[in-house]
Amino acid sequence: MEDQNALAALSALAHGDRLRAFRLLVTAGNDGIASGEIAARLGIAPTRMSFHLAVLERAGLAQARRAGRKVIYALRPDAMRGLIQYLVRDCCGGRPEFCDLEGMI
Repeated sequence: MEDQNALAALSALAHGDRLRAFRLLVTAGNDGIASGEIAARLGIAPTRMSFHLAVLERAGLAQARRAGRKVIYALRPDAMRGLIQYLVRDCCGGRPEFCDLEGMI
């Protein structure tokens, strides 16, 4: 992952509503979840949620697809993995076992 991509992803996640939506997408898995349902679950106006989901999509963290009249958003796990790898690449002098990253989950 390039610096610019990491900055875009981190910037997208640096908003409470987008971070909550992203975490909901993580739990939704490959099937994704409709934007209206995301808005309802998080108690956010649908138009505002659509704006936030578009930011996540432009940052490469989510992908949208149409299903009839609904727009379904799903996590892009490759992008999430890339961001995590970018953040920990230089952890502890290249020795991630010193950071106990496996014990974080």
